[in-house]
Amino acid sequence: MTNKLLKGLVATAVLAALAGCNSSDDDKAPTTCAEAGTACTKFTVLHTNDNHGRFWENKDGEYGMAARKTLIEKIRAEVAANGGETLLLSGGDINTGVPESDLQDALPDFLGMNDIGYDAMAVGNHEFDNPLAVLDSQRSIANFPMLAANIYKEDGTRYFEAYKVFDVNGIKIAVIGLTTEDTAKLGNPEFISGLKFTDPKEEIVKVIKEIKDAKAADLIFATTHMGHYANGEHGSNAPGDVALAKALEQGQLQAVIGGHSQNPVCMEGGEYADFAPGDECTPDQQNGTYIMQAHEWGKYVGRADFEYFNGELHLANYKLVPVNLVKKVKDEQGNETKVLVGEAIEADAALKEMLSYYQERGQGQLDEVIASTDGLLDGERANVRYMQTNLGRLIADAQRTKVAADVGVMNSGGVRASIEAGDISYRDVLTVQPFGNMVTLSTMTGEELSAYLGEVASLQIGAGAYAQITGVKMTVDCAAKTVAISEVNGKEYSATGSYTMTVPSYNAAGGDGYPKLNPVQTGYVDAEVLYTFFKDAGTIVAADYNPVGDIVYENSESVEGCQITAQ
Repeated sequence: MTNKLLKGLVATAVLAALAGCNSSDDDKAPTTCAEAGTACTKFTVLHTNDNHGRFWENKDGEYGMAARKTLIEKIRAEVAANGGETLLLSGGDINTGVPESDLQDALPDFLGMNDIGYDAMAVGNHEFDNPLAVLDSQRSIANFPMLAANIYKEDGTRYFEAYKVFDVNGIKIAVIGLTTEDTAKLGNPEFISGLKFTDPKEEIVKVIKEIKDAKAADLIFATTHMGHYANGEHGSNAPGDVALAKALEQGQLQAVIGGHSQNPVCMEGGEYADFAPGDECTPDQQNGTYIMQAHEWGKYVGRADFEYFNGELHLANYKLVPVNLVKKVKDEQGNETKVLVGEAIEADAALKEMLSYYQERGQGQLDEVIASTDGLLDGERANVRYMQTNLGRLIADAQRTKVAADVGVMNSGGVRASIEAGDISYRDVLTVQPFGNMVTLSTMTGEELSAYLGEVASLQIGAGAYAQITGVKMTVDCAAKTVAISEVNGKEYSATGSYTMTVPSYNAAGGDGYPKLNPVQTGYVDAEVLYTFFKDAGTIVAADYNPVGDIVYENSESVEGCQITAQ
């Protein structure tokens, strides 16, 4: 071989090697959106959940749909200026919580959502607080789909659409709707007896397969009303978003926009961070799925800025943006004042004017002063679902007194707010008891009463099933789920004696997992009973209804109710 030929072969090899190096550099996968350039697609998902009738701002000017619209429009404009597009989702529970909304079947809330431009919502369990005719009317009003893949009619067809595909900046995103299985016991049995609520973990597998077989989407999201429970520890609630994500193969579901548990899902070390308005928020991520929830009532708009490149989804930024929330601060003299968190958001004038019509309806009746209380009547969710409170006991007592019953049982999920010291209005009554349940009356032997209370009193704390109970002294064995009754309505208990008991119609029909009864329907509506009770009393001494040790809980991690950690 000549030197000339050898040199040529060496040169060719070097060039080939260099060309290979250059080719390798060119084929290197991008690791950032900037590296991907035009191959990177940006989009933003905005979300709220658990509106519960809060179409109007509160007395401190917090939240409200008109300010929410201003904020969302501002974010949309910012995202568009940076080459992205937005998708706006709701985690459900539009209904129930504020008299002005409840009296109008949440009409102002759905009209407000239309005006803001929601793209889709999950169906929440409180969408079933009214007859199905009301829900169907709401669905006809909404300019966006109500999604629930796991709710079926008796004929085997779905009651709602399972999913919807959206084109967001050129990316096809399928959004699947899912509703908590607990709706079967949380919803009024009178309204939902013809519906079936299937396991969301099983249902989503079917829907994902359908979407993939049709090659209908690049990404799959879920908007759910199932609840977020850290590490999947859902207690007596049905499994929520964490269990859903863990049940799937990694990569099948990119994100969950949730609701139902009404907590800001901001995580730190696998547990909930000590989050306050204005703080940074890191959403949960389980099995490759982002999980987000924006607390409740439109207090925040969740903002998730995504980047999609190289076939993968990346969360570039996430925050819970407060909507005119205030916090209490003390000055040097110890005086408390309220200051705004973040920037002031001006309400959208046109939407506020439209909503004001509904807000002003019936104000005279709602503001009627019917009584006064010398102290706080405690219906705070974080208290009434974990212990006996004076308001929970007062309501149970009002219902049993109305029909001269021995025992009163009130589910804590039916106590929706506290009543501050001072005047009590009809509005307060409707805020505390918005569901319109009937008071039922059952007559049973002492043995039957003991068996019933054994099931009800042993339901775990932390859920709406936790029972506020008056008229009975007893010890509850949380492990055995039995009670030992010593006294009923001031008299010694007898297993063969005859006793009467009031329970809301919702629970008498099996709601909250209570045993079903065949009671007398008294015809008295709960809110009306409470209204009459307050009006007849005139003045309420709050301490008269404080717990007095009538109920003792044993074999429990809590002395206030049954709490047994699942093994």
